[in-house]
Formats: sequence, C-alpha cells, structure tokens
Amino acid sequence: MDEQARGQRRMGRGMMMAFWVLVLGLGTWWFQGVLEDRRNPNAGVAQTGGDGRVVLERNRSGHFVATGRINGEPVTFLLDTGATYVTVSPGTASRLGLREGPAATFSTANGRVRGHLTRLDTVALGGLAARDVRGAVNPGLGDDTALLGMSYLGRFDIQLSGERMIIRAPQQRR
Repeated sequence: MDEQARGQRRMGRGMMMAFWVLVLGLGTWWFQGVLEDRRNPNAGVAQTGGDGRVVLERNRSGHFVATGRINGEPVTFLLDTGATYVTVSPGTASRLGLREGPAATFSTANGRVRGHLTRLDTVALGGLAARDVRGAVNPGLGDDTALLGMSYLGRFDIQLSGERMIIRAPQQRR
C-alpha cells in the first residue's frame, strides 16, 4: 500500500470518528432536553387566558415543578404546600442578593435544619406576582430548585384536578 492510500485511509477514519462524536453529542443534547421537559413540564409557564389563572401539569415524579421568578430572577420552583416559606439554598440566596435575616430552625422531611429567614421583594409564577413575601434560606436545599411554599401560595386560590394544579387570584373565584 502506498503513502497516498494510507493517508486517505487515516483521513477516512478521522472523518468517521468526527461523525460519531457529532452524533453522540447531538444525541446527548437532545436527551437532556427530553429529561428536563419531564422534570419541569411547566418551564414556559405563563398566565393562561384572560382570567388570570396559571395551570400547571404534574411531572412524571408526581410533583408540580415550574419556572418562576424571585426578585425578577429566574428560578425553578417545586410547589410545596407543606412548606411555610418560599425557601432557597444559600447559593441561590447569594445569586439573588438576599439579605440574611434571623437564624431559624426548620422541620423538614429530612429532619431539623438550621437556616435563616429572609424577605423577598417579589415572587412571580406566570402572571401571578406577590410582593414582600416571607422567605427562608435552607442549607439542606440543592441549588437547582426553590420551594414555593405557603408564604406565596397562601395568597392565591389553589385547585387540584387530576394531573393539574390551577392557581388564581382570590377575587377570581368560580
């Protein structure tokens, strides 16, 4: 085999390797999107219709997860009617520039945890916003999700219907 044939063969192998790296990379990117959609089917949550309500779909794990905002910054919320406060991790609190308030002990599903209270200027989910919301910083919480607790949810009417949660302002009862 001459030098030219060996060079062509090496180039062919290199192109084949590049092709498979590209296929695997694109497959990984696509699959990550599928997994994120399953974890948070409400990533693009918005106020639906003119009646000021937000409709959320339960994820495959049975939870309501949605993208919202704290003080204008995007966060991923896990809706938790058992949580007293809107609760964030220390990393999220730092990213949001939250001031650390008094120390507090929280009873969680994982036991008692020491953290801090704080105040949130605004919390929004879709078109439903609340001002001056009580919050908490919990070091046991991961940086990727905040708990949307009753200090926010208690200001709205909540209806569970099968795989959906409907949240609306209280004056819009039906």
